[in-house]
Amino acid sequence: MTATATASGRGTRTVTLTIDGESVSVPEGSTILEACRGVGIDTPTFCYLETLTPVNACRVCVVELEGSRVLVPACARKAEPGMVVRTDSERVRQSRKMVLELLASSVDLSYAPDDVQGYLTRYDVEPERFGSPAAPDAGGERDRAATGRHHAAPDGRAATVAQPVKVDNELYVRDYARCILCYKCVEACGVDAQNTFAIAVAGRGFEARISTEFATPLPDSACVYCGNCIAVCPTGALMFKSEHDMRRAGTWDEPRQTVTDTICPYCGVGCTLQLHVQDNRIVKVTSPLDHDVTLGNLCIKGRFGWQFVQNRADNGPDGRVAQQ
Repeated sequence: MTATATASGRGTRTVTLTIDGESVSVPEGSTILEACRGVGIDTPTFCYLETLTPVNACRVCVVELEGSRVLVPACARKAEPGMVVRTDSERVRQSRKMVLELLASSVDLSYAPDDVQGYLTRYDVEPERFGSPAAPDAGGERDRAATGRHHAAPDGRAATVAQPVKVDNELYVRDYARCILCYKCVEACGVDAQNTFAIAVAGRGFEARISTEFATPLPDSACVYCGNCIAVCPTGALMFKSEHDMRRAGTWDEPRQTVTDTICPYCGVGCTLQLHVQDNRIVKVTSPLDHDVTLGNLCIKGRFGWQFVQNRADNGPDGRVAQQ
């Protein structure tokens, strides 16, 4: 049986490989992940995004490739003629389970999307087998951590990245207790989108973390507040301050929110904005990843410059404060 993973145009060269016993044809240059998704095989990913360069950081998309000594990342490995790939072998399942357990034992995944929660169930993830989490770091401890000076958690405890939320501006917060080091924010801040390079990975091993230059506060860094890092974060480590404040107050209710597309009014580029509205108030703004103008990216005005709408709603149509 042969399946075509992606419709190919006239003249496009294809390669044929075998995935889980099924012959699959894909356009030349496609990755194993694209081939899998093209025929409906659900391959988990954390660090992969269609608009970013694959960095092979999370290792949950690994598959077994016949003839390869090690498991290979499906997000980056190109499909080659004659490949024989197994996506659900015992070796693959065990590897994914271990990666997910290590992440869940040290990182707060409670804000991760439903598909991530589904992976934890799908692979029988048991992070508690590493012990209960160690005490969270005091503010700034991880920022000051030096390479090669890791202090192991107390016996019976699981090392954790838990730490206070960084709230140093009015636009977004950094909750690195939820960071899985997927590198998406670094890629979006770098050559894949903004070319600002305000953040990078500091430290090594368990001390590795996302940081501004010399761990300076965000307002003093090179950050231009485009918010493109928030758009790609998969776990809520980066979040609109409006959402963060509402979650803390217990008023954030995503099922009640509506999403409306509109065009950004600030310039002539024509970026599409998606307004997330709850109780007749905008609570955050995103942009679709598949939009051919933005690819999910916006500037500070498009992503954060919507407060004037709220002010007009609060003050009445003529600008005067509404009577209570």
